[in-house]
Amino acid sequence: MDTIIKNALNFVREYFKNDVSGHDFQHTYRVYKTAIKIAEVEKNADTELVSLIALLHDVDDKKIVGSKAADFENTGNFLTAQNISAKKINLICSEISKISFNGTGNTVPNTPEGKIAQDADRIDAMGAIGIARNFAYGASRGRAIYSEEDNASSIHHFYDKLLKLEGLMNTAEGKRIARHRHQFMQNFLTEFFEEWNI
Repeated sequence: MDTIIKNALNFVREYFKNDVSGHDFQHTYRVYKTAIKIAEVEKNADTELVSLIALLHDVDDKKIVGSKAADFENTGNFLTAQNISAKKINLICSEISKISFNGTGNTVPNTPEGKIAQDADRIDAMGAIGIARNFAYGASRGRAIYSEEDNASSIHHFYDKLLKLEGLMNTAEGKRIARHRHQFMQNFLTEFFEEWNI
């Protein structure tokens, strides 16, 4: 592991140390590890670039930093301190800007590295981990677990986003991983409604 990646890991570990919304360091670390695994299978990406996009993908997320997200101040400052060229910084920020789901989920990064990082981030929103993160995020925003009258509940989020992710994967390996996690979420919802309506 090169020095820049080690520094990025230390940076995000400190940055997210107090997060309880499901966007904590462990989320970032899983996205990074998953992205590397996908890159190793796909064999068409610069692993350092994949790593930096994956590790920094949430440090300027609007859910966390609000309106300052568009400035990519945290990402830019970190990368500048690592003596990364302005051209590469602009590329990393551009790819990160396309990773988030943002409504339809149809925004796709331009590079193989960005596409891999996007798949890894979406995979972490699926399966058992995705279910846990969904309820953690919902609780941090005061959302109900489920309400037939409230379309903003955590259960509704499965239908608004999580169940759409399998069909939005960019890579063959991302699709392979997503398939099982998607089925797990469907099974969870079947059980949830059986118990809810007892």
